[in-house]
Amino acid sequence: MKKIIAFAGSNSNTSINKELVTFAGSLLVNTKVEVLDLNDFEVPTYSVNIEQVSGIDENAKKFYNKLEEADGLIISLAEHNGFYTAAFKSLFDWLSRINMKMFQNKPVLLMSTSPGGRGGQSVFDFASTSLPRHDANIVSTFLLPSFGDNFNDGTLVNPELLKELTKSVKDLEASVLK
Repeated sequence: MKKIIAFAGSNSNTSINKELVTFAGSLLVNTKVEVLDLNDFEVPTYSVNIEQVSGIDENAKKFYNKLEEADGLIISLAEHNGFYTAAFKSLFDWLSRINMKMFQNKPVLLMSTSPGGRGGQSVFDFASTSLPRHDANIVSTFLLPSFGDNFNDGTLVNPELLKELTKSVKDLEASVLK
């Protein structure tokens, strides 16, 4: 059975992006999903000095191995000051030292959510252009605005947004199953 790795670009214990990515994974029908937690892959802030002394961080290698195992990815990015969180950026930097094309042309559902009405639009826009440079094959997307109004008790409660997310998940799954 094909496998999709899902993760939020956040290390918050109460990450709304992790809630969203977990829910999106539950909508998969014909593929297995494994939801990763960035807290299980903590890395130091990337530094050439650290790499020269210690080599590539072991948690970065473990995360990269998970990406290699996957047939597709669901990524939901949290926005800090319009950009990636420090935790995701550090991991991303380490992964690029393993393989600049870290996403290996795997199909990706790219998502973002936030408490505000823009749903993490700034980080989403940035990721939409930067992740493909690292070989992410973005086949579907989803933005969830106003998380607190649209998501409750582990589920997307807005019917229109649920329909949109379900279509995005199905598009990813179809691409993985080709």
